[in-house]
Amino acid sequence: METRSNHRHRQQPKRFRWGRLIGLIVIVGLFTVGAYALRLYSQAKYAIDNTYHATKHVSTNIAQKKPFSILLLGVDTGAEGRVDKGNSDSMIVAVINPKTNKTTMVSIPRDTAAELIGTKEFNMQKVNAAYNVGGSDMAINTVSKLVNVPISYYLTINMGALEKIVNAVGGVDVDVPFSFQDPYTGNQKFKKGHMHLNGSMALAYSRMRHADPEGDYGRQKRQQQVIKAILKKAISVGSLGNFTKLMDTISKNIATNLSFADMQSIFLNYRGAAKTISTDRLKGVNAWVGDGAYQIASDAEMQRVSNKLRKALGLQTEPISNEETKQNAKNPQFNFKATTNQNYIIYTPYDR
Repeated sequence: METRSNHRHRQQPKRFRWGRLIGLIVIVGLFTVGAYALRLYSQAKYAIDNTYHATKHVSTNIAQKKPFSILLLGVDTGAEGRVDKGNSDSMIVAVINPKTNKTTMVSIPRDTAAELIGTKEFNMQKVNAAYNVGGSDMAINTVSKLVNVPISYYLTINMGALEKIVNAVGGVDVDVPFSFQDPYTGNQKFKKGHMHLNGSMALAYSRMRHADPEGDYGRQKRQQQVIKAILKKAISVGSLGNFTKLMDTISKNIATNLSFADMQSIFLNYRGAAKTISTDRLKGVNAWVGDGAYQIASDAEMQRVSNKLRKALGLQTEPISNEETKQNAKNPQFNFKATTNQNYIIYTPYDR
């Protein structure tokens, strides 16, 4: 936890922001794994059963065909087949509503200041630490409290899975909008026009931002291309030969409290919601907490996101009140309209 401290040399870490990419990968997985399950039941069931990890959160929403929310976690564990530890590089709350046939996804920036819910003592730090400190239960509780939305399910995916999934379906076909070669993503060469991409090429294509004249927006469009291409290949008859490889990848790189029956139900009763996917993010303001670079969400922004997710679930909106709103009140000098980094103090209970 970082609180008041003397300023030392500050260096902004360089990170790849997976953002919507991981969220879209997981959403595609939720709707397509069920399709495989119906066609190759026993093999799919074995693989999905290996991904199942129970939590303290028990819900029957999916069995009752009700709207449900799920926390999607993209984790870089540094080892294939490990999804148990590591900070979550991507955190997305997704609401899937079979009544409206809509899926709503809101990204929670990994550097957002948040109280970790479930620790023995007060602990407020970057929200992405919750999974590493307390596993899926703490991650669910922390994000749920941050945006005041009930979350019953989670799904964690290893960052290395995208490359493996693309290879498992035999590669993907995309229309490259312009030629580029980016040293930041491996220096691969992409030529304008139709290209067939293997796993490593698809990952580089999805990650590139520096050479795109549209920046992040252009990257998001390319990521959507890759996800749609994966979906197209995954549901095609020609991909069945790679089914074993795909199931093996899923069983090693995903952990969830969704059961096999839940995934079947999602495919049977919720697949209409995959056609309309809206995306958003919790917008924070850059700040220094001690020597750490954070994102601070305003009360108004947390309320906006809370309202959006609660409405997507069919719930009444509620005024948001959490540790983050209390900390904001303790920092009256902080300007949420500023465009440059400011100092923000996290007060412990002993400071009040």
